Amino acid sequence: MTPRLRHLLPVLAAALVATSSAQAQNAGGVPLESKKPFAAFSASAERMRDSIVSKARGSVGTRYKLGGTKPGVGLDCSGLVRYAMSVLDVVLPRTAQGQAGVGAEVPKDVAALKPGDVLTFGRGSRISHVGIYVGDGKMIHASTSKRRVIETAINKRNPLIRQWKGVRRFVDTNTAQLRDSMLAMADSLR
Repeated sequence: MTPRLRHLLPVLAAALVATSSAQAQNAGGVPLESKKPFAAFSASAERMRDSIVSKARGSVGTRYKLGGTKPGVGLDCSGLVRYAMSVLDVVLPRTAQGQAGVGAEVPKDVAALKPGDVLTFGRGSRISHVGIYVGDGKMIHASTSKRRVIETAINKRNPLIRQWKGVRRFVDTNTAQLRDSMLAMADSLR
């Protein structure tokens, strides 16, 4: 187990325990029912998603570079996603194919998307491109044709959108999906 993983797992475990219980106790030890047990966690998840989107938007205009992982030098699609997700202190696999295998799977439905979701693209079983959903039907990705990081509509008719394969989520207010996401991220750190 890496030092980073050893440091991250207790924090993740504490967060899951704190959010998985819908009951709190008063000073006398009597259980209290919360009307909105996940409200604080939901707000926190929204802030995390906003942070991912902000980091991705800060990269718009960065030149495309195959294998690029540094925003000042150049980024490719998976380098952009890794960079944006680093706001969560998560190290994702280097390739689009690897990134498509971690996180929680979300239905491929525009109405179900949340900012910060990772969109995967490819042909057959091969994933060759990833981007970050930023809300309002748009995504940010490192475009090979534009030779830079751009924000574009996902409902626009273009060859890339026809190759849309799926969605991966790393921040969710559903504790079961969060647990699965955290375990997947922990596995990616090994």
